[in-house]
Amino acid sequence: MVLELWMQAALGGLLGLLVGSFLNVVVHRLPRMMEQQWNAECAQWAQEQSGAVPPSAAATDPAEAPLSLSRPRSRCPHCGHAIHWYENIPVLSYLALRGRCSECKASISIRYPLVELACAALFAYCTMQWGITPTGAAWCLFSAALLSLALIDWDTTLLPDDITLPLLWAGLLSSALHWTAVPLADAVWGAAAGYLSLWLVYWAFKLVTGKEGMGYGDFKLFAALGAWFGWQALVPIILLSSVIGAIVGIALKINSRLREGGYVPFGPFLAGAGFAAMVFGPQQMLQSLLAAIGL
Repeated sequence: MVLELWMQAALGGLLGLLVGSFLNVVVHRLPRMMEQQWNAECAQWAQEQSGAVPPSAAATDPAEAPLSLSRPRSRCPHCGHAIHWYENIPVLSYLALRGRCSECKASISIRYPLVELACAALFAYCTMQWGITPTGAAWCLFSAALLSLALIDWDTTLLPDDITLPLLWAGLLSSALHWTAVPLADAVWGAAAGYLSLWLVYWAFKLVTGKEGMGYGDFKLFAALGAWFGWQALVPIILLSSVIGAIVGIALKINSRLREGGYVPFGPFLAGAGFAAMVFGPQQMLQSLLAAIGL
């Protein structure tokens, strides 16, 4: 039985390495794909307003060619070297190349293998906890989506609808199919309360200060977490994410490492609290948090 659990965890971890490699592509390209789409829509609107003739496809700058998750092939950002399949094996290729491009010897960010290892660890945990079952697959999907959202938000302060909305619906469907322990009514109320609670905070803050304290993506991510864990988990999740976010924000300010505008994206801390809820359970997480602050 123990051996079977470890075999399942090993298979889950191997799949996680492969998915983690793909997540690196998603994290890098999806924000750029969104930017391309926005630029195209703005250009089309400007042309419609001015009555100008849109440029032909031949006149389009090759650098602005449509980007997707599969095309063009991955390349070194420094020299443009096309990455061969054997240079794209999760973790192993990074170690074999010693963290450098095979062509120009420019340094490759260590975040790539770390993301692969993090995804592998999450998948291994899910398959060990729930086995190779629909429930285990659902939580693997949850982990991959949450990890990519945390990284994208940290890099760009964006939480793409292409991930948050499917994550929300996946939580509701998993509840309806009994792949999670959350009753469907609790999942629905969790999604609704998660969205509305941060929406109200957003407008209260904006009315008082005239500034936007968070983005709409945070509402959707919190709604997705409510769908996966139920409305009862919302308080523990928001408390933990707020406490950790405040600590990190203060540390960054002390070290003068806050980005321009003095803001810290909230999505990564919501994601971190979501992972804590998955591993420890919302109630255990709340008890530990209250004990830590002396309540």
